[in-house]
Amino acid sequence: MTRTDDDVTLDAAVDPLVLALDIGSTATRGGVHDASGRRVHGLQHKVPHAFTVAPDGTSVIDPDQVTAEVEQVLAAVTGDPRLGTRIAGVAMDTFAASLIAVDAAGRALTPCLTYADSRSAGAVAALRQELDEHAVQQRTGTRLHTSYHAPRLRWLAAAQPRIVAGTAAWWSLGEYILARLIGQPLAGTSTVAWTGLLDRRTGALDAELLAAAGIGPEQLSPPRDMTQPAPPATPARWPALARAVWFPVITDGFASNIGAGATDATVLTAATATSGALRVLLDGPADPLPFGLWNYRVDAGRTLLGGAINDVGRAVSWAESTLRLSPALGAALTAPPSDATPLVLPYLTGERAPGWVGGARAVLGGVSAATDADSMFRGIVEGVAMTYARVADELHPAAPGVLEVAAAGRVSNDRPEWLQVLADVLGRPVTHVTRRRATQRGTALLALDVLAPDVPRAPRATGATYEPRAAHVEHYADRRARFAAVYDALVRG
Repeated sequence: MTRTDDDVTLDAAVDPLVLALDIGSTATRGGVHDASGRRVHGLQHKVPHAFTVAPDGTSVIDPDQVTAEVEQVLAAVTGDPRLGTRIAGVAMDTFAASLIAVDAAGRALTPCLTYADSRSAGAVAALRQELDEHAVQQRTGTRLHTSYHAPRLRWLAAAQPRIVAGTAAWWSLGEYILARLIGQPLAGTSTVAWTGLLDRRTGALDAELLAAAGIGPEQLSPPRDMTQPAPPATPARWPALARAVWFPVITDGFASNIGAGATDATVLTAATATSGALRVLLDGPADPLPFGLWNYRVDAGRTLLGGAINDVGRAVSWAESTLRLSPALGAALTAPPSDATPLVLPYLTGERAPGWVGGARAVLGGVSAATDADSMFRGIVEGVAMTYARVADELHPAAPGVLEVAAAGRVSNDRPEWLQVLADVLGRPVTHVTRRRATQRGTALLALDVLAPDVPRAPRATGATYEPRAAHVEHYADRRARFAAVYDALVRG
């Protein structure tokens, strides 16, 4: 395993130690961190996985498979006999908006529906006829969308009535795993908020949406903040965890902000993985709350404001696998912007924020016989940057104090040159957070805020800060106006 700047040896690690688990779209990862937030060298493990998808909108994963992956991670990272019982806590984040039906014994009756499962689109349309979506969003911070529980439960009641009739509880993936490991489905506040059913101001479940979904509040786990871990309850096969408390599962979006150093309203995180997001952590609910964004309650005092973008790394990967790109793609990204670059609306899998046009598809404009593959790649990257900018515009009135954009994730690490394009499009500085697994780090830090509040944290690992260039900002202002016109004509419809 390669040593990195923010690794520490076990002998040099500062107690207490925390084991952080991160269950993402492509893998289950986990590792031990010391009280300063540094990864303990050699005590990290990853198990790849993939969602099962189908043309009808299915996007699921087997919850027992992921539970087994977590068990593999726990075995791999706790086997060093030198650990003793130094691990004081286990914390977990997962991809958000997952859903599993379980029976009275806690057995899964359905696969885990992921955030990308869109089979409830018809139920979304029906709920928009029945409910005032603006009022719903003001209460819960969420739109009516296939990612959230109300339409999914409505769809399941029609599609699988026998399963729904036999369902005792509706759990997220993390709750299911914790129930299997320690017998308790501990749901963090952010996990419950991502169901779309939690009032962002009061922390109570929304009665109107529960009725629309056809379930009672007793079928959902109560939200718990990180300050409410469960006492040690670990099977004997992991003796290193004998003294570890177990924290309620949280969402990857919340953890990602913390791991990137975006811990207050002055830092906006640009998550740049397979999908992406712009998020800012606020004290209290966002007011005003733009209709194109979401605002999740993440603990008793804070909310997360932002918007998700479907196609970031996915758009880059599509270009790399489809186009005959040159080996010198960095040069294509560092070149000055040009009017000859194609105008690309990169909606390969639909739009979430800010327009929420689920059926949107990519638009390629300005392509001529002189357009080569690298120029098309540049257009795709510019299009991705402009989708971030559309979210940033909506976000500004509710978070006017943003001073820095912190970009973290695979795309920024693999293609850091693109961050200059993002800075020029946004018209504000962008700092590259180079720490890989920033989400896992955030999960560890949230647990450490409870277990070791007085231990100084190691600074986040960062690279260059990209300053916007005035001439390029002006160029992209014109491009963004053209993007908006094409969007209104061809996407919004």
